[in-house]
Amino acid sequence: MASVAVSPSTTAVAVPHIEARELAPWLAFAVVLGTTVLYFLGSEQGATSVFGGTAVHEFVHDARHLLGYPCH
Repeated sequence: MASVAVSPSTTAVAVPHIEARELAPWLAFAVVLGTTVLYFLGSEQGATSVFGGTAVHEFVHDARHLLGYPCH
């Protein structure tokens, strides 16, 4: 049986440094998006409803139960 020796060749990859001012707009976007998603999952029904009817509620119904929101 022949044995083959493999020598791994590794090269270092430089990771760019990200400054806080470059990251701030993306962080703000993520916060707004997350807040919007939580609103639609948790509060989009009843008196605080933005959209009439139950279409949004039924669309996110299973996600509400998964996250522990009571809805019925």
